[in-house]
Amino acid sequence: MKKFFKFGCLGFIALVVLLIILGLVTAAFSDSKDSTFPDTQVEKKEATKTASENEEKNDTSKKEEKKNTGQKKEDVPREFASALKKAETYANTMSMSKAAIYDQLVSEYGEKFPEEAAQYAMEHIEHDWKANALKKAETYVDEMAMSSDAVYDQLVSEYGEKFTAEEAQYAVEHLK
Repeated sequence: MKKFFKFGCLGFIALVVLLIILGLVTAAFSDSKDSTFPDTQVEKKEATKTASENEEKNDTSKKEEKKNTGQKKEDVPREFASALKKAETYANTMSMSKAAIYDQLVSEYGEKFPEEAAQYAMEHIEHDWKANALKKAETYVDEMAMSSDAVYDQLVSEYGEKFTAEEAQYAVEHLK
């Protein structure tokens, strides 16, 4: 079982490195594409109108954010905002648990964020953790043919996925 966790951790680290590299390559590729600009006056007016509408939406969302958090987005330190963005990426792309994301954010082998920034991210991230637990459970069943009990143990393990007992139970109960 220790070998499973050791190889699982190594595989996880390799996956994280691969996702980081893929993100860098994608960002470099999208930056190198040529931009297209409107050629006619009508298109320019529409583009200006759309930009104005987007600015108004941003202003409205900033006001809502200030109401909801009591803090303007500009008041949040860059490290805190970056930690939150990275946490959302891990939650959305890798279906990680809240505890596993926190550990990844502060790990000297991971993101190396200060604990305060990681804590801010955990307090402000909004995500369906039960859905993530279910996605991980489905992966274990589909790719490793694990039993429900083994999946549950892996989901709650401090060496595994670190989901809560409630999230893991939900996942096991909803496996197809």
